[in-house]
Amino acid sequence: MREFGFEMRLCARLESEGHLVSRQLGTGTRSRRIVDAVLVDPGPSFEERTRITDATIPAAAIEADVGTGTARYWRDVLDDYHPEFAREVVEEAVEAGFFERERRGGREYVRQTTRYPGDWFSRLVGVENKPDLSRPGDLETQLRKDVSLGLLDEIVLATASYVTGAHLNRIPEEVGVWRVDPDDGRYEVVREPTPLDPSVPGVEVVEEGRTETRVEVVDAAEKARLRRRVAERAYGKGWRVPVPDCPHVELQTVGGVGPVPFCTREERVVGPGRGCPCAEGVRDVALDDYRAATSPWVRDPPGVVRRQSGLDRFR
Repeated sequence: MREFGFEMRLCARLESEGHLVSRQLGTGTRSRRIVDAVLVDPGPSFEERTRITDATIPAAAIEADVGTGTARYWRDVLDDYHPEFAREVVEEAVEAGFFERERRGGREYVRQTTRYPGDWFSRLVGVENKPDLSRPGDLETQLRKDVSLGLLDEIVLATASYVTGAHLNRIPEEVGVWRVDPDDGRYEVVREPTPLDPSVPGVEVVEEGRTETRVEVVDAAEKARLRRRVAERAYGKGWRVPVPDCPHVELQTVGGVGPVPFCTREERVVGPGRGCPCAEGVRDVALDDYRAATSPWVRDPPGVVRRQSGLDRFR
């Protein structure tokens, strides 16, 4: 069973339940942990967030020492960063409509266009996909690291395999288990996840060797910053992949969810690099239209930038 197709159909199913869904997101502060899928549940200020931009707001811009009041010289608000990176952050934040800028005496100043709604999301749920439990790989180790860090509110293992007691005993008891129909993404809950507590310090495995393992304590404030970064990345990125430009690939809706790119010759879900040999580039498909129609994400919002005379020439 191919994990990619399994993941695509499950993401489509989860999106249909009202979650914001994204794939392949980093959830480590110092380690290189990538979670297969993350579900973001809207919080009290979700609508405020949707009005700002449909893209990811740069973390450095959110954390910068600048508010909605008096504009500040752009380098002063990002003086902890290399000038080239700081410039990229400013450009991305202006493009997203989170920063606006003005000129004074030949210098550029920036301010936030609106207060950042810190409670726009509530729960973050990590989903680790392992269709075939007979080939677990590093599954147990990965899940133990997730539980130990406690960055996400819940961790779930999604599989198409029949789940036995032996399987359940090999993974942390805090991890929930779903048995998924690989054809349409429907799932049954084998075991409910135990909620974790992101508001307390966690322990992250930073490096593993043959004789020793190096760990570091991650305090609650750092976890909160990373949670916001994960949620922002998920909001802007989504889970869909470009559709291969191939005559054998069509968009299919299965079980009322989707669509997902399906290759009729290979008889499997495909993405860039996974299509037929005759694929040339990617097809121009308005994937954002599907996302806007099936999820809480809002495409191309009006934004909150206060238009001021003469500012557009600095964009």
